[in-house]
This record gives sequence, C-alpha cells and structure tokens, in this order.
Amino acid sequence: MKKIKVAVMGCTGLVGQQFIRMLEKHPYFDIELITASPQSAGFKYGDVVDWIVGGETPGKIIDMIIADTAIESFRAKGIKVVFSALPAAIAKDIEGLLVEDGYCIFTNASSYRMLPDVPIVIPEVNSEHFRLVEHQLKKHSGFIVTNSNCTTAGLVVFLKPLMSFGIRSVMVTTYQALSGAGRHGVASMDIIGNIIPFIRNEEEKMENETRKIMGMLFNGSIAPCEMEVNASCCRVAVRDGHLESVSIELSEEVDLGTLLDALKSFRGVPQELRLPTAPEVPVIVRMEEDRPQPLLDVYNGNPERARGMAVTAGRIRKKGNRVNCFILSHNTIRGAAGTCILNAELALQKGYLKN
Repeated sequence: MKKIKVAVMGCTGLVGQQFIRMLEKHPYFDIELITASPQSAGFKYGDVVDWIVGGETPGKIIDMIIADTAIESFRAKGIKVVFSALPAAIAKDIEGLLVEDGYCIFTNASSYRMLPDVPIVIPEVNSEHFRLVEHQLKKHSGFIVTNSNCTTAGLVVFLKPLMSFGIRSVMVTTYQALSGAGRHGVASMDIIGNIIPFIRNEEEKMENETRKIMGMLFNGSIAPCEMEVNASCCRVAVRDGHLESVSIELSEEVDLGTLLDALKSFRGVPQELRLPTAPEVPVIVRMEEDRPQPLLDVYNGNPERARGMAVTAGRIRKKGNRVNCFILSHNTIRGAAGTCILNAELALQKGYLKN
C-alpha cells in the first residue's frame, strides 16, 4: 500500500522522540515533516535533539530540517495527518487551527480531551468512540482524536476485561516515572532518595478521563461511566514506567480463577485487526510474588514494533468482592506516542484516513 505522509509536532521532546522512533519504517505512515519551537526551526534534527529513547536517531530523520510549528509549514508540504507531542498550552491553538483547515490530528496533549465531540480513544477499550469523528466532520473538514493521560491508559486497558463483572469503584495510587515530566521536568535534588506525592492536575485527569473512556456513546456525545474513581499520584525516581496500585470493588464476588482467565484471554479490536502497533496480548498477567517491576516489565509486548504497548498486571488478590493488584505500563509508549499511532492505524482501517 502507498504510505500516508505525516507530520510530527513537538519532535524533540521525549514523546516526540518516541513518535520518530516508532514511525521509522512504519508500514502505513511516512514522516514528511517535523516541527518544533522557533529556537529549533531551521536546524537539522540531529543537531538539535538530545536523543535518549534508545537506539540511534533514525537515519532518514537525522538530517531532516525542523520546521516551525505554524500552519504555513503544513500547507507547504501538503500533509493531512499530524501527530502531536506538544505541551497542552501550545497545542490548543495550533491543533484547533489545523482541524479547521482540514487536518487529521492524533494528539497526546490534554487540551481537547474533555470536549463533548472529541474522543479519548484507547483502541482496545473504546474503539466505538471513533464515531465522534463523524460529528466533528459535520463542523470541520478535519478532526482530532486524543489519547489519554499516561496513567489512565494502562488503567483502562486493565479494567476493560473486568467490566463484564460490574465495577462499582476504583481506587488507584500511582508511582510515576521521571520521564512523564519530560527530559528536565524534575530537578535531581528534588527526587534523588525521595518520593513526591503530588503531580499537578494528574489525579483529576485520571478520574475524569477514565469515566469518559469507559462511558457509553449516545446521540453524538459520551455519557460517562458511573463507577467511582479515586486517584492519588506520586513521582518516583524511576526512569520509565508508571506503576499503579489498584483496588477494584466489583458488583458481586467473582472467583479469582475467572478473573485471571478474563484478563489473560482479553483481546481488543486492534488485536483482531492485527494492527502493526498492537501487542498480541494487551494484558500480561505475572504470577510471581514480586512483579510487575519497571526494570523487568516496562517493555513488554510483542511483536517488536509493539514493545512497551502491553500492560503488565501482577499480585492480583481477591477479598470478597474487592480485587487488589499492581499494574505497569510504559508512560511514553502505551501512555503517549504508541497509543496515538495505534489510533491512527485504526482510523485508517475505519476509513477516516485516505492514502
């Protein structure tokens, strides 16, 4: 098939680097344009980027000239599909302009997540929410699809196969990696030998986004799921991988073996369609007493292109109708760039993107 030419906004940051890495030799998409701040525009990517996401900077991109993140840059290239790794404050204006100008935006930014006609899509969980794109296309020639906050992504993938048992409430405490704050987001003197029990707006994002993602699509908007979600978020001295302690109250008591079978056998739409970035097994259950661990499990997921896309669950315990466990997901892959790319793959399969 002929590849679709795409752009990556915010190409030099950690999530931007993951976009560049994961889109290299992608079977559907080909990077034609990369953009960043005015300070980086006009320079070769390899001369500007502080590449830290593993491996070598992709050869095709290393000599590509960075463009300014302005609508004129996109018009000049004739591109219609854009991946955004921009900070929310910057993303809001340019993403809005691009949608009005007919571009298809797949964004990691939070600016538009809670708008009624904008879906937060985690493809294994709520691919049906893609139908909101049709409502956007009645107003604009383009559309925007968001992915969730990094911690929300792993949580909802884990919760999805348990929804059939009825979930009354979820209590979650997160232990979030440094990379979630960006390359220079947390000062070393603040985090070495320390845990910071506050991440601005993180708990509200988790609670609201989870209920929207798990909600029902009705008359062009989403009715949030009624389950109660309570989150507490910490920053810890780990490079990559968000660990979450999860306690779930079910509507009724369910046998532990039945719960484990549901998690192990779970497959979503991306697995059925065999999308390139979809992990073969979206939820990996570890039975050891001390797993999951970021050092050992953060890059779980097969095939190679889907490394870091699986959610790993462990220490699954049951007390009456309550299930307690730990889950782990890669915050800049499953929680950011990887899900954006998976959303674009699904959009192509659904006919929302054209070659």
